[in-house]
Amino acid sequence: MSQLIRLIDRFTSATGRVTRWLSLFMVLATCSVVVLRYLFDMPSIALQEGVMYLHASLFMLGAAYTWQQGGHVRVDVFYRGWTEERRRWVERLGILLLVLPTSLFLLWASWEYVGNAWAIRERSQEAAGLPFIYLLKTLIVVLPVTLILQAIAELLRTFTGLNTDSDINTNDSSEANHHG
Repeated sequence: MSQLIRLIDRFTSATGRVTRWLSLFMVLATCSVVVLRYLFDMPSIALQEGVMYLHASLFMLGAAYTWQQGGHVRVDVFYRGWTEERRRWVERLGILLLVLPTSLFLLWASWEYVGNAWAIRERSQEAAGLPFIYLLKTLIVVLPVTLILQAIAELLRTFTGLNTDSDINTNDSSEANHHG
């Protein structure tokens, strides 16, 4: 069980590292849009759409990583005073009654929509736009898949007592210290 948790955590951590780079690219692309448009009077629809793609990718790919790192919203008014066992039960119920059903529904509801976009290789309606709308729409399916995987890891963690910090945060912080 602990190996499965570590495997999912490594995958989620890898998507988080990719997402970090996407945020940097989004900032650079946004600056480029502004410079090209207002300094050189050369607007770029493709670059503007690229910013939109990066923005969507950042949120859709970063959701599971944010959860893994404890960056999601949690109301701590009651939670903070509870025992560890009670917290685990609340976590289990939240995963089983909220996260998994919502993610499974999103996966089910979006499958045909994304499949249709792939079938016609959907492109931008703008002549100078990007021809990859079907790839962007794929993120609608990727989001629930990554959330389901992380939900499994978090659920198993409530039974094993393994802490997220044991593998992932240690690797990320040592990587940050190495690069920082």
